[in-house]
Amino acid sequence: MTFIEPDEGILRITAFIGVLIVMIQLEYLIPRKARSLPRTERWITNTLLVVIDTVTLKLVMPVLAVAMATTTSDKGWGLLSLVSWPLWVEIILAIVVLDMCIYLQHWASHKVPILWRFHQVHHADRDIDVTTGLRFHPIEILFSMTYKLLLVVVLGPAAVAVILFEIILNASAMFNHSNVRLPLNIDNALRKIIVTPDMHRVHHSVIRSETDSNYGFFLSIWDRLYRTYIPQPRDGHDGMKIGLLEYQTNEPASITWSLLLPFKPKKASVQANVSDTQP
Repeated sequence: MTFIEPDEGILRITAFIGVLIVMIQLEYLIPRKARSLPRTERWITNTLLVVIDTVTLKLVMPVLAVAMATTTSDKGWGLLSLVSWPLWVEIILAIVVLDMCIYLQHWASHKVPILWRFHQVHHADRDIDVTTGLRFHPIEILFSMTYKLLLVVVLGPAAVAVILFEIILNASAMFNHSNVRLPLNIDNALRKIIVTPDMHRVHHSVIRSETDSNYGFFLSIWDRLYRTYIPQPRDGHDGMKIGLLEYQTNEPASITWSLLLPFKPKKASVQANVSDTQP
């Protein structure tokens, strides 16, 4: 599968555009939830964040995950270099382990105050759709890439495994953030293996106990294994409120506001009910 490596950029951009177009079309055809805000400004802001994130990575990070995987393979670094398994086994194992580590990173983004300051930009979006899966502060993206580089050095996966994982992770984020209504039987079948839009939407609830659940991006097993799984929102998907209670205004749709949010004084929490407040 080394033929994939020279065409990494083409594969990733093709998968990105393809999944984005498909999910946008499905959101028009079978929407799950009524929107709180018009698409235009939100989509412009979320798209601009992707552009800023990409440029930031190019300017700040001299080595990205795939290049690091190539280096570790050449030098024999990492745990997987200690065994001689077939490539397909190594790819599956690497994808599973990396996905678990991304789950743990996501959990930490909610529990560590400095990480939450930047991750809240993602959660401040008052609607959840395919573009929400692309909405991350550039400093959080730098944190995330640094974490991935460390994982690659420790694990030592083949470059092709990292390429496939990055494609899967990106596609999963767009899929499970999409505002798409899947038939209940299909959703129930899929969420036994992967994170579905209905499953992840719970995570974007304003209710803290629901925000602190369903951290998975690709495989759904981690939320069940670590007991952070909530099957459905308390108020139902139609009745649930999306975003952060502190910011139920039009502000999160602004690119300037979104970039500056982590540096603003912490706003006092607003109660969702007696026991559930947003951190």
